[in-house]
Amino acid sequence: MTTENIPAVICTVDVVLLTLEQSTLKVALVRREREPFAQALALPGGYIHAQDDVDAQASAARVLRDKAGLESPYLEQLATFTGAVRDPRGWSVAVAYCALVPATVLAQAAGRVELVAVDELPPLPFDHRQIIDAAVLRVRSKSQYSSLPVHLCAEPFTLPQLQAVYEAVLGEPVNKVSFRRKVDELAMLEPVPGALQTGGAHRPAQLYRVRPAYRRQLSLSARGL
Repeated sequence: MTTENIPAVICTVDVVLLTLEQSTLKVALVRREREPFAQALALPGGYIHAQDDVDAQASAARVLRDKAGLESPYLEQLATFTGAVRDPRGWSVAVAYCALVPATVLAQAAGRVELVAVDELPPLPFDHRQIIDAAVLRVRSKSQYSSLPVHLCAEPFTLPQLQAVYEAVLGEPVNKVSFRRKVDELAMLEPVPGALQTGGAHRPAQLYRVRPAYRRQLSLSARGL
């Protein structure tokens, strides 16, 4: 078979951008500008630019800049979705990424994205529902033994605030003693010197931030929560 006879394959990236809003896990969707599925809500995505992108992760970061006006947050490759029927334009490969960002960061994309609860998704084009479901399953599973949910927190934050984020992602309460022990094992946080949260009926609480080593990668534990 000559190269002229090899059919073209569509190659794209899609990004599942997750955040917490009022303790509800939500995904950022955008309105498609052109066919197929013009004006439908969909994941931020786009073609891989072979001439510009050094790899698929660079493509995903570019898509977030172009579609949501966001600089690349923590990005994790989720899975590859392929097939002849997932895209009406032809046989396609989509490399999906998952990104977690605080709601305050997504506020910068106001007017460019719509936040929808992952449990209340509208009909979506392509296989975007399947991609989102896979991302939510990955995030909830990894939250048991990693620092992943910390990327949903706006810095600085207290340990009770971080625990509330873990509980919102997992969908169940977490024992305070077990949670504090897990945070110590993960060694992902550092106290902000001299920074305390004051007010309310409780004593001042220490404020924390993510250690630089774990801003782009995860801290992992051998045991779950």
